[in-house]
Amino acid sequence: MKRYARNLLENRRISRHGEPQASSIVDYAPLKRLVLADEVNRTLFAEFASHRAGNQGKNETGWLLFGLRTTDEAIALATLPAGINYDAGVGHVAFNSTAQSFASRVLRQGQKQLKLLGVVHTHPGSMRHPSDGDYRGDVAWVANLRGQEGVFGIGTADATPHQPGGLAWQPAANVQCLEQLCFSWYSLRTGDRNYHPLQVETTIGPDLALVLRPVWAEVENHAERLDRLVAVLKGVTFDVLPGKQKAAFAMSIPLPEPGKSIRVLMEGKEVRYLLLTPSGEMIAEFRDDRVDRGVFVMLAELAS
Repeated sequence: MKRYARNLLENRRISRHGEPQASSIVDYAPLKRLVLADEVNRTLFAEFASHRAGNQGKNETGWLLFGLRTTDEAIALATLPAGINYDAGVGHVAFNSTAQSFASRVLRQGQKQLKLLGVVHTHPGSMRHPSDGDYRGDVAWVANLRGQEGVFGIGTADATPHQPGGLAWQPAANVQCLEQLCFSWYSLRTGDRNYHPLQVETTIGPDLALVLRPVWAEVENHAERLDRLVAVLKGVTFDVLPGKQKAAFAMSIPLPEPGKSIRVLMEGKEVRYLLLTPSGEMIAEFRDDRVDRGVFVMLAELAS
């Protein structure tokens, strides 16, 4: 079993946004409990069910979990999917790490306290425990996380439904089941020889990353170029706005003149460039689906 979510940390990645490692500041205790916001829980079950109903339903899939880490508790408040362009088969899942790294930046622009907590992925059959291959990658990867410990969920579709009305149940403290689907939860700390079952609970709360789902194709298509823009331009922000036919992924770039900014709207394959001013907006006449190039062309025209 192979999983490449750890590339997010190896290739300039999540939890390294210029901040000191939290484990060097706080003496974290081993995790005793995982608390899932109920919307996060619903997202995992709903997207697992949708995946199984699709053409690639026999292949693995997965998610990244973001949230808060207290002394001995992880609170999951957001999920990022493996991605449209991820690579998967019956025995492996390789996440689109470029898209997830960029999406984590967008997610955290208004939620700086969110940190990467761990990884959830599915297994074929009834293997409810991480594999030996999972362990070899995970035991090194968790050194990058807060407390040098991560949360790991394994999804399977081997439960026998016995609750009426689609109610979920917990056959064990670390296992959640809904109809035929199950998620089994574990923790792993640097130096551990094996995973530890992790008690799981739910509470009322959001999935803060759901706002990105309607524009996930745009996020993936433009992630690499947008990441480069963020690296060289100051004050760039992102949002999801109404588009012509569907939701649009929007980027805003402030200009030196008060009240002026550039807005880029990405909707499907179309990229539109606007100049926003106190008196209204002007639509740029040129078209370029390479968003970084389009932004620099617009900046050059404004400068001249």
